[in-house]
Amino acid sequence: MKPIVFAITGASGAPYAIRVLEQLLVAEREVQLIVSSHGMRLLATETDVSDVAGLREATGGERFDRLVTVYDDSDRGAKPASGSALSAGMVICPCSMGTLAAVSLGTSRSLVERAADVALKERRKLILVTRETPLSAIHLENMLRLTQAGAIVMPASPGFYHRPTSIAHLVDFVAARVLDHLDVEHALGSRWGDTAPAE
Repeated sequence: MKPIVFAITGASGAPYAIRVLEQLLVAEREVQLIVSSHGMRLLATETDVSDVAGLREATGGERFDRLVTVYDDSDRGAKPASGSALSAGMVICPCSMGTLAAVSLGTSRSLVERAADVALKERRKLILVTRETPLSAIHLENMLRLTQAGAIVMPASPGFYHRPTSIAHLVDFVAARVLDHLDVEHALGSRWGDTAPAE
């Protein structure tokens, strides 16, 4: 199978990134990983992960070694920057409003932004897991522009119909939606209609 490009930027939502990456590795999917400097700061702020080694431990250890290739966000000549390098699409999770704006305007200044530009121009799946509230008119215009260009804008908005009892349940709800749109099988929670609601 083709690799999935996975990027982490500086919007709040590090647990989503860790869970999605972990589940991609459980599914034995090859991942091309890019973590921006703000993304690494986010991981350290919101979790116990402070570097790539910590991310390795949090998401699979041996699987990480076997399936993940890490690219420096400043290396705009790396493999994900070229349309001739095939991929199954890209996820930016979480996606900051700054990254969203750069991708929507085609003004790539980093490998994350260039890889997203490539996904759009090659008509590959691009999923942007945004996390911001409230949204300004500029944010909404950027989201509309990207949606019209073929991207999937997926705000990190967990539902509650599954009666979550922990933060992990809320994280899994969003992670499951991302994996569904990547056509990656998972077992994160029940689906609507699978079980009767609790009384």
